[in-house]
Amino acid sequence: MDVTLLVDALGPQLSGIGRYVRELCNRVPSEPRIGKVAFFTNGRFIDDPEMLVDGRVAYTYGRLPRWARRWLVRRRLRNSLVHGPNYFLPPDADGGIITVHDLSVLRYPETHPSARVKAFERQFESSLARASHVITDSETVRSEVIADLGLAASKVTAIHLGVGSEYRPRSFAEIEPVLASLGLKPGEYALCVSTLEPRKKIAELLCAWRELPAGLRNATPLVLAGAKGWLNDQLHDEIEKAVAEGWLKHPGFVPEPLLLALYAGASLFLYPSSYEGFGLPPLEAMASGVPVLVANRSCLPEISGDAAGYVDPDDQVGFSAAIAEALTDSAWRIRAREKGLERAAAFSWDKCASETAELYLRCAP
Repeated sequence: MDVTLLVDALGPQLSGIGRYVRELCNRVPSEPRIGKVAFFTNGRFIDDPEMLVDGRVAYTYGRLPRWARRWLVRRRLRNSLVHGPNYFLPPDADGGIITVHDLSVLRYPETHPSARVKAFERQFESSLARASHVITDSETVRSEVIADLGLAASKVTAIHLGVGSEYRPRSFAEIEPVLASLGLKPGEYALCVSTLEPRKKIAELLCAWRELPAGLRNATPLVLAGAKGWLNDQLHDEIEKAVAEGWLKHPGFVPEPLLLALYAGASLFLYPSSYEGFGLPPLEAMASGVPVLVANRSCLPEISGDAAGYVDPDDQVGFSAAIAEALTDSAWRIRAREKGLERAAAFSWDKCASETAELYLRCAP
């Protein structure tokens, strides 16, 4: 069976969806009973999806006339199982599988730019109508898709994402030189990795951190890493203020070598998002040997289990108190670290790719 994977989510700054697509590209071609795997983006096939991560691209059939490329694209799409791992199927695909990571655009449209919502709705309706099956990242979102979109339960499968082996505990000696570039020392800061968008509750995190006792706040600065996001002008003002006060560092999006060191060197990881489809960062922190606090919302309890501490990000007093306790309760920190390592070990990209390939076989025409 031949498969076509859409790789539009790949780029130099990988999101969680981009990482998912990259891991499928690296693993699905090696799965037993899967034939040739082709990669498709921007209406054309490409030879090597990894080039997109490097900021380059070389299209298949690049030297053919446009009409010939168009004919070959349609033929290949209609003679393979097409998987759109980022919500959508290409217009020329008669059917296929889509991965719906969450329903935030439909459930919480006010947290997205209006143009994004309109474009999503237009493309998603068409893709959903043609899809023979839907993958979700969690059972939580699977239930939402069935309830909100009226799909039969047999048409929706939850396949958990994974954590790469590069996320692991590291010695201070290994990460200290890397962290020094940000003026940080291992074990002397807390970390949040998140895109700056409304549902991530970063403003609430900053408010809770500001309410910490001055000595604790100054001894343990907060590091906020991640992409710029959207609808966050006021948040950027709050970030600048916190940076000026000296208790926040905001490096923005960081390359993977620095990100791995940031995870492993943190004394605490926080993820107060109010809505997620899976939530990779908390698991990546657990795999790095770091105690974790997450919001008691959406799928985060499903994914984090009993390995994380839970907070209500809208309860500023309680949120701040939970942070203070997590930073100072050594017994909890030891338990959280041990449980986190155990929990993260249950999620692997090999398992994700294997279950995805098995679904391809079940859905093959």
